[in-house]
Amino acid sequence: MITLIPAIDLIDGKCVRLTKGDYATKKVYNEDPVAVAREFEALGFRRLHVVDLDGARSHHVVNHKVLERITTATGLVVDFGGGIKTEEDLHIVFESGAELATVGSIAVTHPELFLSWLQEFGADRLILGADVRGGFISINGWKEESKSELLPFLKEYIDRGVEHVLCTEISKDGMLQGPATELYRQIMAAYPDCRLIASGGISGTEDIHALDRAGIPSVVFGKAIYEGRIDMKSLLEEFPQTNL
Repeated sequence: MITLIPAIDLIDGKCVRLTKGDYATKKVYNEDPVAVAREFEALGFRRLHVVDLDGARSHHVVNHKVLERITTATGLVVDFGGGIKTEEDLHIVFESGAELATVGSIAVTHPELFLSWLQEFGADRLILGADVRGGFISINGWKEESKSELLPFLKEYIDRGVEHVLCTEISKDGMLQGPATELYRQIMAAYPDCRLIASGGISGTEDIHALDRAGIPSVVFGKAIYEGRIDMKSLLEEFPQTNL
């Protein structure tokens, strides 16, 4: 059964969403992300994806105090990404209560550093972030395109021990027009043991059903929640989340 992971994206400590990663499209949904996280937990979610958009733009972790407040106030298993560029950033994230850290840009720009973190912190605590546009990995808050193609990029790291992959199809993100299900299906066909987290484009419950039918292990979604497109109680009745 698919794992459901609601998302909280942070700018200035507030819960926001962007469209296709464009900061000019910022929309504030709630000024208290801790209250949002508590609500998710009360509904029956067990996981939470937190994105530090200030960190992604600033190239270092910024919203770790908000992360600490969320992990103190809830029992959610939190993964945190955005702005993790140094080992110090990683330590801050874990010390602030995150169970997992999502690292993307460093895996492209400094692969040996990422591999050293994989060795030090373990494959169970690091998620390889693969943000893709036109088949190529984007980095640094989606502002730069790399020359790394998605599937070879994943193979390189899965062969070296990566277990968790968060793949966001940027053209779908925040568009509420459906996820890149075929892309995720290709990843699972190539790497069936990959603990893939699909991200981007969820418009409603049927999209989640489609990903579940396609055998995708997990899905991150946010805007569809905040725009009221998903009956959360019914969704969690269909896909009850167990303690992880």
